[in-house]
Amino acid sequence: MTSTGIRLHAPAPGWAIAADVVVVGSGVAGLTAALRCESAGLRTVVVTKARLDDGSTRWAQGGVAAALGEGDTPEQHLDDTLVAGAGLCDEEAVRILVTEGPDAVRRLIATGAHFDESTEGGLALTREGGHHRRRIAHAGGDATGAEISRALVEAVRARSIRTVENALVLDLLTDAEGRTAGVTLHVMGEGQHDGVGAVHAPAVVLATGGMGQVFSATTNPSVSTGDGVALALRAGAEVSDLEFVQFHPTVLFLGADAEGQQPLVSEAVRGEGAHLVDADGVRFMQGQHELAELAPRDIVAKAITRRMQEHGADHMYLDARHFGRTMWEQRFPTILAACRAHGIDPVTEPVPVAPAAHYASGGVRTDAHGRTTVPGLYACGEVACTGVHGANRLASNSLLEGLVYAERIAADIAAAHTAGTLHARVPAPVPHSDHPRHPLLPPETRLTIQRIMTEGAGVLRSADSLARAADRLHGLHTEAREALHEHGKTSEPGVDTWEATNLLCVARVLVAAAARREETRGCHWREDHADRDDTTWRRHVVVRLNPDRTLAVHTTDTPEFPPTVHGAQPTHRPQEQ
Repeated sequence: MTSTGIRLHAPAPGWAIAADVVVVGSGVAGLTAALRCESAGLRTVVVTKARLDDGSTRWAQGGVAAALGEGDTPEQHLDDTLVAGAGLCDEEAVRILVTEGPDAVRRLIATGAHFDESTEGGLALTREGGHHRRRIAHAGGDATGAEISRALVEAVRARSIRTVENALVLDLLTDAEGRTAGVTLHVMGEGQHDGVGAVHAPAVVLATGGMGQVFSATTNPSVSTGDGVALALRAGAEVSDLEFVQFHPTVLFLGADAEGQQPLVSEAVRGEGAHLVDADGVRFMQGQHELAELAPRDIVAKAITRRMQEHGADHMYLDARHFGRTMWEQRFPTILAACRAHGIDPVTEPVPVAPAAHYASGGVRTDAHGRTTVPGLYACGEVACTGVHGANRLASNSLLEGLVYAERIAADIAAAHTAGTLHARVPAPVPHSDHPRHPLLPPETRLTIQRIMTEGAGVLRSADSLARAADRLHGLHTEAREALHEHGKTSEPGVDTWEATNLLCVARVLVAAAARREETRGCHWREDHADRDDTTWRRHVVVRLNPDRTLAVHTTDTPEFPPTVHGAQPTHRPQEQ
């Protein structure tokens, strides 16, 4: 690994905190990692972009998947995950997930999370797409994420773990040997800290969530701007499989011009028997897949998109009128309220739905302990690519992945602490020179990026659409670079400009990876390459950022990832873009 030397244009840190580990993010992955690190006696600091409970986790509706039901086994869960991942899952990573998952969920319950129970007193389990068994544990009917977030936040506060809220992470700090030495961050508003500061720590855990805001319509909250992936790229880390963005099939359709975060209609609604229909009331998933409406998400999203094209429509419908008022109110109160807030009553009418950007199956490449290609930098949750999801995430595996891999990261850091190797490398970070600093984009560029990505790299992609997107993104990149280098001008440092700059970074990588993968696989759908090609493309696309801000793109020789070790070389010669 070689650091790029690139960092965001920002003021020098005006304050600093010392810690053993800094966790960036406060979803299920981040708070689980923080709780386990604190329990191991590590000085732990949590940095989060908004409030502790404002991340993506609290928006999760369906639940957490684990082999907890009678007759279910980790092996069956593994099989369903591998099928959904379309040949690109790391089987060992999945085996870790499904075997360690049940106990991880039990520990979450012991932490204080309350899941819905059946009339017999055990966990009430439901099904979602791609699962052949009922193994989805849920809370509050369709408010699982909110309950998990509540329990973890309360636990963090009860243990007085130090937190820095309303803080946007900027860049990784490194020591003289290129190892992790902390992060810089900007705290928004008044509080104990304000402005740009730093947390000095020999271990950094990225748990920053997704990057759904790179598209115009998404289920992700406004804070999901790919900050962790962009930070990792600037630090020299490798990113893998970013082309595999899952578009959730059933997002409440609010109009063709709707932008920003859109209400999700959980897959659990289909798990309980809702039907997908067109405007004529005809079910169209029957005959498409043995599981019909409960096929893996990529299959359902593609079927909806095809039907929309055939009918010249911009949405389809989810019909669950047969549930009746009582079931809607008790099982899906959150979704019911969201629909009614937009003038739709699922009790009496079908719900208009369309696919929208939902989850990044790729991310910062890690090993089975969450270690990235940068020494001391870890990643877990949606920001990471552990190999669990392959080309398409199986429904409700994301919360489980956050739990399991956060615990594994904490165990690895604790082992280093016990061995005395953690504190052996706490030297002060090496100051960065003023150059090269990353030019900042104007805030309004965010909307431009989102529209470029939706048009060129959305559910349907082709070589032509991706080339157009790449050219337009490169134009934005070049314009900002030339303004800085030729005129010494860049947009004023601030949250809006940092977020827009991060979005451009992850957009360029996503498009480069999608253009490289000349096939259709999982949630990556190429109109000009409609078939899956295992001979050529049962491989991973890996991208890193060069010091001159070009992208180095290569594919692995096999479906397995190379080790995340210092100095590891790519298995193919990178192509600069």
